[in-house]
Amino acid sequence: MTPIQETIINKKTTNKPIWLMRQAGRYLPEFREIRKVNPNFINLCLNENLSSEITLQPLKRFELDAAIIFSDILMVPYGLNQEVEFKKNFGPELGSINLEKISNINEKDFLNKLYPIYKSIKKVKENKLTKNKDVIGFVGAPWTLLVYMINKHSPKKELIRDFFKDKFLINKILIILEKFIKVHIEHQIKNGATVIQIFDSWAGLLDEKDLPNYVYTPTLNLVNYVESLSVPVICFPRGIKNYKKFCEFVKPDVISIDYDIDPIFISKEIQIPVQGGLNPKILLADKESLKKEVLKYLDIFKDHPYIFNLGHGVMPETNPMQVDYLVKLVKDY
Repeated sequence: MTPIQETIINKKTTNKPIWLMRQAGRYLPEFREIRKVNPNFINLCLNENLSSEITLQPLKRFELDAAIIFSDILMVPYGLNQEVEFKKNFGPELGSINLEKISNINEKDFLNKLYPIYKSIKKVKENKLTKNKDVIGFVGAPWTLLVYMINKHSPKKELIRDFFKDKFLINKILIILEKFIKVHIEHQIKNGATVIQIFDSWAGLLDEKDLPNYVYTPTLNLVNYVESLSVPVICFPRGIKNYKKFCEFVKPDVISIDYDIDPIFISKEIQIPVQGGLNPKILLADKESLKKEVLKYLDIFKDHPYIFNLGHGVMPETNPMQVDYLVKLVKDY
């Protein structure tokens, strides 16, 4: 059993495993070399040789306990024939929604568009670097993908003004998304993903009263589906205030917390394994500050099943030496 599975399944509290969100990517010079000659991000995600190489880059440098596949949550809207483009210094930009077009897409066409992602996972799983490590597949939660599909770009702090005006469109898209997210999950697992993480990056945009409809219920359906395939599932509902309520309703195997939440409160209130919490900005600070924050989280979760991670992804300006120092601190704890 891998260190992460030990923590999730056996609720082991010693030797905290570690992996990092966005561990494969933009802070590594070897990734930037590849990116320089591959400016189209979608094409890079669909290049099975390069995406598997990028996935393995951090495992060559650091003693991490998992590989997370180099891909993006927006590959699902792309698979549904919505235009998706990543613009430098802006982020993702999506085309208009053609409901008829996305309603008529069949599973075969969707899988054909995303097929290289599954081949990439297979390559990573078969690589000796992932022996006794997990391969993490992931999806965006229905709410977060809906936000991107209707908003057409990252909402940052708010949704477009008339976001909720077309309830028929919203409900139809949510039904389509649930179906194809499940297809995407199934094929990641079939090709070697041993854990699935569900990213709900924009859950924090909703009022408390709207969470059951847009976050709890759609995510619960996915969690039940992943568990039916005998694979553990991690949920990251970023920005929500009531993690306890989320866990009681959705029942994931692991809850991933962001850096705005009090870890002491979480350690007392949440019974299931916990992941993450460290502010990625602390990796930009000096070693002493980093050590202090890392030890804080390790001490708080000393007697709790805990997977060390960040409260969001590694920032592009992070020095890889700081990541190396962080991993060694966790391993030596």
